[in-house]
Amino acid sequence: MQTLCVYCGSSPGNGSRYIQAAADLASELVARDITLVYGGASVGTMGALANAMMSRGGRVIGIIPDALMHREIGNDHVTELKIVRSMHERKAAMAELADGFIALPGGMGTLEEIFEILTWAQLGFHHKPCALLNVDGYYDHLTTFLDHAVTQGFLKPWHHKLLQVHNDPASLLDSFRDYQPPQVTTWIRKQEQL
Repeated sequence: MQTLCVYCGSSPGNGSRYIQAAADLASELVARDITLVYGGASVGTMGALANAMMSRGGRVIGIIPDALMHREIGNDHVTELKIVRSMHERKAAMAELADGFIALPGGMGTLEEIFEILTWAQLGFHHKPCALLNVDGYYDHLTTFLDHAVTQGFLKPWHHKLLQVHNDPASLLDSFRDYQPPQVTTWIRKQEQL
């Protein structure tokens, strides 16, 4: 793993734990010499993560649409800031650069981003690991919902396993280091057997 994409919010959330989680993840990324790709903002957990990376000597690539440059207060204190034309271009560039994907706690944008990239993995468009960093149980209800989606037949168990869930950055990054992607042909055979 050389470069990881981290999806996170333009809000800091309530309390200091989410900002601290961003700083903890930054420390692990820098210690492992992993470059961060993120949404390019200087506010919220996005800004906290990027600033923590830079203060520790890490490498940060921010990608932000021109329309959000002023609204999200683009971070020009990162290693490289790419300004693109649209959200679609932003997400495609982040996906292309990254060897894996992590979602810190966030809102609708964060969920949309991790689920889109997870859907691409489900369809076999990429074979990169995807994970939630479950800070203080933030994603517990979401993981319960995904279990429910499996029991109701809307999500295959082997697709559910594409989304890893970890409570701390070190175990998450260890799992990414050892990640072996499932074979798409195996998924197709299993689907045909059901």
